[in-house]
Amino acid sequence: MRKVIGAAFKAPTNDHLRQLEFVVVRGHENIAKVIAPLAKNMAAFRELVAEVDESGDKDKMAMFADALPKQQKMLMESGLLIIPFFRQLTCPLLQPTEQSSLNCFASAWCALENMLLAATDEGLGAVFHIPVGDEAGKIKEIVHAPEGYEFICLLTLGYPAENAFLPGQKVIKVEDRIHLNGW
Repeated sequence: MRKVIGAAFKAPTNDHLRQLEFVVVRGHENIAKVIAPLAKNMAAFRELVAEVDESGDKDKMAMFADALPKQQKMLMESGLLIIPFFRQLTCPLLQPTEQSSLNCFASAWCALENMLLAATDEGLGAVFHIPVGDEAGKIKEIVHAPEGYEFICLLTLGYPAENAFLPGQKVIKVEDRIHLNGW
């Protein structure tokens, strides 16, 4: 846990401030209290994804159909939940007013990316849930987060089950996506 959280502080951040704090929740009962606001929104989100997807990408929809119920179950069954908080000095994380105000948002996600890479390096799987609707406010109240801090996701780590289903991923030929000296 310390190695994974420590990796967040190696990510580039806006103004080099590394304004990160972490709430670590342990135990099924405590985790259930924190993620209680997800239950109502999870069902609505499943319907919304199917309604708004216009891509026609069957692999994408199959992944969502498999992942959303698993995500909530994995959060519920986890013994460890990490909530990364990012201090907001000038702009709300999810309400950018101009392009440069996205620096806070980018900083938070760079930190999370480092955490996911560190977890992978340790042989851990990760599940994260990005708050939707009223979840962020309710969860901040539950964990007594101070004003001026926003969290970007709920993150749980664990070792993958031996026979876990792994949905198909799009295969990308990297060479086809590289354009030297211009498009």
